[in-house]
Amino acid sequence: MSALATALRAEVAGLEPGERLPSSRSLVARHRVSPVTVSRALGLLAAEGLVVTRPGSGAFAAERPPAGREPGDVGWQAVALGDRAVDPAGVAWLLNPPPEGVVPLSGGYLHPSLQPARALATATARAARRPDAWAVPPLGGVPELRAWFARTVGGGVAPADVLITGGGQQSVTTVLRALLPPGAPLLVESPTYLGVLSIARASGLHPVPVPVDADGVRPDLLAEAFAVSGARAFYCQPTFHNPTGAVLAPERRVRVLDAARAAGAFVVEDDFARHLGIEAAPPPLIAADDSGRVVHIASLTKATAPSLRVAAVIARGPVAERIRATQLVEEFFPARPLQETVLELVSSPGWARHLRAVRTALRARRDALRAALAKELPELRASRPEGGLHLWVRLPDGVDDVALAEAALREGVLVSAGRPFFPAEPQGSYLRLGYATAPSEADLAEGVRRLAAVMRG
Repeated sequence: MSALATALRAEVAGLEPGERLPSSRSLVARHRVSPVTVSRALGLLAAEGLVVTRPGSGAFAAERPPAGREPGDVGWQAVALGDRAVDPAGVAWLLNPPPEGVVPLSGGYLHPSLQPARALATATARAARRPDAWAVPPLGGVPELRAWFARTVGGGVAPADVLITGGGQQSVTTVLRALLPPGAPLLVESPTYLGVLSIARASGLHPVPVPVDADGVRPDLLAEAFAVSGARAFYCQPTFHNPTGAVLAPERRVRVLDAARAAGAFVVEDDFARHLGIEAAPPPLIAADDSGRVVHIASLTKATAPSLRVAAVIARGPVAERIRATQLVEEFFPARPLQETVLELVSSPGWARHLRAVRTALRARRDALRAALAKELPELRASRPEGGLHLWVRLPDGVDDVALAEAALREGVLVSAGRPFFPAEPQGSYLRLGYATAPSEADLAEGVRRLAAVMRG
């Protein structure tokens, strides 16, 4: 569609306002595309204000807007804004689609072929027909959805402990704003999720690294970091950690809670990948917490589709009220149609079938990517995660991961350099390779072949 839209923009530029474009039928024949592609391209140009479509008559060149004024001097804004900056680079890298022809071994969502598109369409249609679909929802969220999250998490969680939120990223932002004032330290795993580093720095927090190994965060160093920094919160991903895929070992789970208890601190548990388990996922940390120590974030986006921005924050005690109040003043509430859609989706018989299909596909893709690496790049050490979307690959000493990722993109494969996942100095040179975003297992193998060519070159 992008090539057709580009061609049509050039054609519209040569028309006078009101002149008619060729008919859809002639565009189909000329460009050898489907009628759907033509319709979408014209829709894009209409959204850009370049054409006007008239049902039954065709598409016409739109009136051209008058020439804009010369831009004014906005230099004064630098003084007014001060020295605080918001850097979206890491998050934008994850969200921008790869260029055409590039094999994506990076990205945080399932390929469209793995997403429950048909089930979502059905759930959305049913949700829209509910009598109160567009009304203000109860401020904690639709009660039946809160009850579903409580049952899913287990561990004695009650529906009253659940707050429905607008996706995992928004949940992390709301929780950190509620827990910590600007300037406070925040303990994070090292490496960790790029998005939490962006949120922390934009909020004026200071991320303090705590190293992770194959069994998750090291509790001895966590206790030391609490003591040295005076931090009152620790953000972690105990299950299918991003980017390493590690699962926090059972004996370490107890010690993490003990360290937080000794420091009088909260544990923010980001449980984003629970529904992406290739193997069975252990119970969440909150299931072993009886004193309101853990603030749990449960997200559904990764297991469904990028725009299903619905999650839940589970907390007990005064911190729950603080988080609810923060959400209320910042965003009111998540859109009710999305809440109702999620409820329809997870209540349907197809939900369990979808999760089984995703689990099977992720296992095959993980193994295919590891097999391709073993064949093409046997010198690399790749993790074997029990869930999630990524392999964490150790590069040989002396290899610059950032330069390698840039060179790989030029050769047609998108990978994530490891360095940005570290809040401070990296512990080595790594790549994060995703196995869920590429179209097929054959594409995974081709991506590795291109990466190997870059490394050998």
